[in-house]
Amino acid sequence: MSAGPAPGRLRVEWSPGSDTLTGSCHCGAQHTAEDPIEIWAWLLAHPDHPVP
Repeated sequence: MSAGPAPGRLRVEWSPGSDTLTGSCHCGAQHTAEDPIEIWAWLLAHPDHPVP
């Protein structure tokens, strides 16, 4: 996995061999889930997204 997204960018990475997605916010927080809608809702909630 990379060190994190570039400043101001949001990133969603898929883990090969699974249904797991990891969202990385430009603030450095990360969230893992299987539902892409959950990941994008979490990312777009910045700065109010919960940090798991």
